Amino acid sequence: MRLRSVVVADFRNVRSVRIEPGERFNLLYGLNGQGKTNLLEAIHLLGSPRSFRTARLPELVRHGEQRAQILGRVESGSVHSTLRLVVEAAGRKVEIDGKAVHKASDLHGKLNSVVFSPDDTGMVRMGPESRRRYLDRAVYMGDIGYLHSWHSYQRILKQRNHLLKNSDRTGLDIWTERLAETGAEVIERRLAFVALLDGKLQKYYAAIAGVSETTRLSYAPDGVLSTERNRIRDDLLELFKRHQKSDERYGTTSAGPHRDDLTLELNDRPLKAFGSQGQQKSYVLALKMAEMDNLKEIFGEAPLLLLDDMSSELDARRNHNLMEFLTTREIQVFITTTERSPALLAAAPHCAVFRVEDGNLTFEGS
Repeated sequence: MRLRSVVVADFRNVRSVRIEPGERFNLLYGLNGQGKTNLLEAIHLLGSPRSFRTARLPELVRHGEQRAQILGRVESGSVHSTLRLVVEAAGRKVEIDGKAVHKASDLHGKLNSVVFSPDDTGMVRMGPESRRRYLDRAVYMGDIGYLHSWHSYQRILKQRNHLLKNSDRTGLDIWTERLAETGAEVIERRLAFVALLDGKLQKYYAAIAGVSETTRLSYAPDGVLSTERNRIRDDLLELFKRHQKSDERYGTTSAGPHRDDLTLELNDRPLKAFGSQGQQKSYVLALKMAEMDNLKEIFGEAPLLLLDDMSSELDARRNHNLMEFLTTREIQVFITTTERSPALLAAAPHCAVFRVEDGNLTFEGS
């Protein structure tokens, strides 16, 4: 999968930019606040229903303008297609080869990308919500059915919570059963995905960190002991039953997949408490590499890799290990840094270099 060209107009601080990326490595460098991450975000949004930075559409439109537009020409296998995204305060519109699409499933897989940004490493130190957000987004990228399951669960959860807040709880048992059914779908898909990533994680961590420390990624849903959907449903029903009096008292569903967490471990100890900053960054980046491997197996070709702010995210040794590893993979990579790093360019042959300044782009050669 390759992005052959992209035009970005009135997107955040970018007035009008056209990029014709290199086949393999693309370096976007410049001072902070000049628009480097904005360009990565635009590329990501072409193939994703949500930004990796914000869910507020008005923030994506350049100040004083009515809409932002992103136009990308994509090569997937031997098929060329044109993706167009228009963002307005009222919503977003997507076209594929000039035809409007209205469902996420129509866009799914058209331009896959995996992002590694400073915010991603924060999920190690932050609470369960940040790790659930990462998990939900990562599962969806390879499993379009997950989006339907997750939306159904959220809709039913909202209805159950509404009943819990009222004195009249007629129908609560029915909504609880439905919540257990959709929750079982969510958990089953999450379990399968986490098992896949955990099986790949060790190899990628060793490649990036340069050491063979033991990694582990696990997902143990609260109150769920089974991996089979019908039994997961029964476990959830029992879980909701145990918490029902408390739920009625506080007017909310206090347990279930909307409260679950991922466990990240290094050398059999919690990464959050015992991992150094470098180990945490290497671990999360290894997760991203495992995601890419998974997407390649599903779609038959590797997604784009978007590496944001590499000059601050990895030290020189890990940067070298990463670039050395990436040169052996047939993927298209976009990297943002604050400087035109000679070490990075030496490790990434045939790298197209772009300088970003005040939302403008200047091609400086390969």
